[in-house]
Amino acid sequence: LEEILPKPVQNTGNILMQGYLEKRSRDHSFFGSEWQKRWCVLNRKTFYYYANEKSKQPKGSFSIEHYSARLVSHLRKDSRKRCCFELICPGKRTYEFTAPSPAEAEDWVDQIQFLLKDLSSLTIPCDEEDEEELYNDVDSSDSMNTSHNTTLNQDEPNVEMDGEDIYEVLPGRHPKSE
Repeated sequence: LEEILPKPVQNTGNILMQGYLEKRSRDHSFFGSEWQKRWCVLNRKTFYYYANEKSKQPKGSFSIEHYSARLVSHLRKDSRKRCCFELICPGKRTYEFTAPSPAEAEDWVDQIQFLLKDLSSLTIPCDEEDEEELYNDVDSSDSMNTSHNTTLNQDEPNVEMDGEDIYEVLPGRHPKSE
C-alpha cells in the first residue's frame, strides 16, 4: 500500500480523500482531450493531482484555502454531468473535475467544504478540542465518582453479608420452633 500512495503527499500530512477524478485541462484544444484522468489527493490544506496513483511527483497542486467547492452540472452535456464539481477562488484558477459517480462528487465537495470551514476558523477547532477534553475529563471524573459509588455499594453488600450471617442463624431457629 505504501508504494501505491504518492510519497510527497505522505510527507505533507494526513490524506483525507483520494481517488481518480477527471480533471478538465486548462487549455483544451479542439483536437486534444478536454478531460484527463488524474489521481487526486486531498490533505488538510492542499489538493494534489497525479498522472496516476503510482506517480511519485504531482502534475500539479494548489492550496485549497480560500477556495470553495460546489457541484455543477453545466460542465458536461453527457450522462456524467451530475458527477461534476468545481473549485473556485476569486482571482485564481478554477479547477473543474468529474467524479466516477454523483455520490462521489458530493463526497469530494462535502469533504472540501468541511475542510474549508476548519481553515477559515482555525481557532475554533482548537477550542472545540479543548472543550471535548474538558468534557472527557468530566466524564472520566464522573466515571471515577461512579466507581467510588460502586466501591461504596460494595461496602454495603458486605454489611448485608453480615445480615446474611443473621439469615443463616434463622434456619437454626427454625428447627427449634418445630
